[in-house]
Amino acid sequence: MESRAKAMGHGVHPILIVFPLGLLATAVIFDILYLATDRTGFQISAAYTMGIGILGGLLAGLFGFIDWRGIPAGTRAKRVGAVHGLGNVLVLALFAASWFQRLAATNWDPHAPALICSFVGIALAGVTGWLGGELVERLGVGVSDEAGVNAPSSLSRRSAGGARARGA
Repeated sequence: MESRAKAMGHGVHPILIVFPLGLLATAVIFDILYLATDRTGFQISAAYTMGIGILGGLLAGLFGFIDWRGIPAGTRAKRVGAVHGLGNVLVLALFAASWFQRLAATNWDPHAPALICSFVGIALAGVTGWLGGELVERLGVGVSDEAGVNAPSSLSRRSAGGARARGA
C-alpha cells in the first residue's frame, strides 16, 4: 500500500519523521548533559531543540494522518497505525508540557517535572517508532506495490513490474 502524500516518488511522512525524532532525542541528550555538568548552555539548547522538534513532529504527523486514512478499515495495519499515531500525539504532548514548564522557569531551567516529561516522551517515542517500523516492514504500509530489489528509480518513468519479475 503506497503512501498517499508523496514528493518525488517517495512518501512525505517517512522523510519528515527523522527531523523531529532526532531533535527530540537531542534535546534529551542536552538535558542529560545539563544534569551531568550544570552548564546553562545545555538547558537552553535543550529547550530550543525541543521546540523545533515539536513543530517538526506536528508537520510529520499531518502527513502520517493522511497516509493512515488510506489504510483499509478493519485491518491490523489500521489498528497499529492508530496506536502509532495516537502514541506520537502523546509524545508531542509530553514534550510540549516539558517545553512550557521550561518556558515558565528562569533561563529555561528544567525542573523535575519537565525532565520527567521529556524522558517519558523519548521512551514512548521508541515504542511508537517500533510501531512505525512494524507498519512499513511487516505490514507493507507506505511501500510501493511495484517495489523490488531491481525496481527502477522512483524518478524514472519506467514501471517496476518487469524488474520485479526478473529479480525480486
